[in-house]
Amino acid sequence: MRSILAFCLLALPLAAPAQIVDENGDVPTLAPLVQRVSPAVVNIATSGTVETESNPLLNDPFFRRFFDVPDEPRQREVQSLGSGVVVDAEAGYVLTNHHVIAQADEITVAFNDGREISAEIVGSDPETDIAVLQVDSDTLTALPLADSDELRVGDYTMAIGNPFGLDHTVTTGVVSGLDRTLPGNNGARLQSFIQTDASINPGNSGGALVNLNGELVGINTAILSRSGGNIGIGFAVPMNMARQVMDQIIEYGEVQRGVLGVRVQDLTAEIAEAFDIERNDGALIAQVTPNSPAAEAGLEAGDIVTAVNGTAIADASAMANAIGLLKIGDEVDITFVRNGESQTATATVADPAVGQVDADALHPALAGATFSELDERSPLFGKVEGVLVTDVSQGSRAAEYLQSGDVITSVNRQTVESMEDFRARTEDTERLLLNIRRDNGAFFVLVR
Repeated sequence: MRSILAFCLLALPLAAPAQIVDENGDVPTLAPLVQRVSPAVVNIATSGTVETESNPLLNDPFFRRFFDVPDEPRQREVQSLGSGVVVDAEAGYVLTNHHVIAQADEITVAFNDGREISAEIVGSDPETDIAVLQVDSDTLTALPLADSDELRVGDYTMAIGNPFGLDHTVTTGVVSGLDRTLPGNNGARLQSFIQTDASINPGNSGGALVNLNGELVGINTAILSRSGGNIGIGFAVPMNMARQVMDQIIEYGEVQRGVLGVRVQDLTAEIAEAFDIERNDGALIAQVTPNSPAAEAGLEAGDIVTAVNGTAIADASAMANAIGLLKIGDEVDITFVRNGESQTATATVADPAVGQVDADALHPALAGATFSELDERSPLFGKVEGVLVTDVSQGSRAAEYLQSGDVITSVNRQTVESMEDFRARTEDTERLLLNIRRDNGAFFVLVR
């Protein structure tokens, strides 16, 4: 009986699945959109070489001969896969991530029609993780660029890229959040990410995040994951930020990023209460560098920046983004609150090289190094006070213990907060006990 019943159930015709149709009776599909935008999305394959680290003893020729250590290659080949987007069909410009091409000697761009074309690097900006490539072809398709400031949480998005080497994979989702920051994102310091749940995986980096109009709204950059795979939290650089960086790279070959000369911090509710103000949004100026554009514009420590060029500033990160995307010579209108009153000042973004001091004028032990005020470009900016080592000549005295990017925080156990302090601490002294901050560590060096 059971077998007969089972046979009868299997023999029953299955009901056709219900279909969702539009007003014209058509089944909704993203296939036409995918077909339209796919020619502009490319796969990027890179190859290059990097220096390998070895035991310092192995670098000594005597040691190698004495112990008969065989010669080992000092370099190793590296390869990577990523994605990119054609943004200018006539000029052949392709947008991607800096970290996709950072170690590349050769770059090959593959299109969805099977073509593979060598690409040249026009320029790259690690602080926003954006790079511009150029290919030579007369038959390219470019994506139109969207105004990413118009994005809203909940807007539909589509990601196209090369995850795990799977060519032109399409995933869909929505905008999950805006203006996100992600610690440790390949060294990128200026961050205001679009968060999306459209699946982004390794290999998607540099690919397209598009809206339902087929416009490029962002460059897929990173994921938040414990396993290395997608868990529904992906990040893209907004197109408006990428466009500003791209324009400078195309014009100058690099981003000519200027400085304002302020140190800022978030305005918390507790600090706002201490300042006796009824707001907790804005960037609190903690320090103004003497003779900087900010100082010349009349800004002071304790001012609360609420807008830059008319765009509201919510916190210190927003302030860094706003200034970090300006180029040298740009004028910037800064709205700030002082003593409860809103005011506006205009400053001209300066070249970071202005105000640099050659160490030969300070102390013989520092010969070969160049110093400047700690500016907004340093990854340690806002975390420590001191002077920035902007350059060190190879083979110089200073090269024995200093590297470009170091921050000297004290001299002879006296704190250094500015170049003025540094000059005073290094005058009329034979030896220098330097406290050096490098990356996330610090150490002392005694020089004579």
